[in-house]
Amino acid sequence: MANILAVDDDRDLCTLLKTALERDGHTVETRCTGADVTSSLCRWADCILLDVMMPGEDGFAVCRRIRAQTEAPILFLTARTDEPSVLTGLGIGADDYLVKPFRLAELRARVNAHLRRQNRAPQHRLVRGGVCFDLAAKSAAVGCTALPFTKSEYAICEFLALHAGQTFGKEQIYEAVFGYDGTADDTAITQHIKNIRAKLRTAGLVTPETVLKTVWGVGYLWNTADTNI
Repeated sequence: MANILAVDDDRDLCTLLKTALERDGHTVETRCTGADVTSSLCRWADCILLDVMMPGEDGFAVCRRIRAQTEAPILFLTARTDEPSVLTGLGIGADDYLVKPFRLAELRARVNAHLRRQNRAPQHRLVRGGVCFDLAAKSAAVGCTALPFTKSEYAICEFLALHAGQTFGKEQIYEAVFGYDGTADDTAITQHIKNIRAKLRTAGLVTPETVLKTVWGVGYLWNTADTNI
């Protein structure tokens, strides 16, 4: 079972989250302000649930501050459903988000899906489209340049690269990567793909769209070039 940190200025919601997740056997710590999220808590947590609209240091500011301190998946809990807010959250390193009010069953499913994905440990390397994947270390590189993917970005790339040449819709990608069969938000996958391409370009791939292709009206596919190692 996992260590989970829940941060929300609504104390009743914190209590509810703690009760629900402890039923799944997790150890849960709650905090009511962003300032209470310390480096030691970040190192302790296997998953972080983070409210966006908090007084003082809001969820976006907390995410920016702690993202370099932890590789744990960060899930935003937010009432802000406008696309710019969603894109901002995913762009600064969050892995997923839930829109308030949400069902506890969905929260538990999302958390457990991210934890399962975090614990996968493949044992070989793969090269596709000029990108080398170390599937054991869950890392990727272009030549000697490491790609600074978030866990979610890496997982999307790994899934598509392992099924190179096949086209997958956004909901299929979400379900395959996070293990949750539900109402995946198209905006989340779209923003992750945008971030992935930007990092591929920075690493030296001049046209990342030829590696991670858009099949209009259907979804995305990874170029089939290159082989296993």
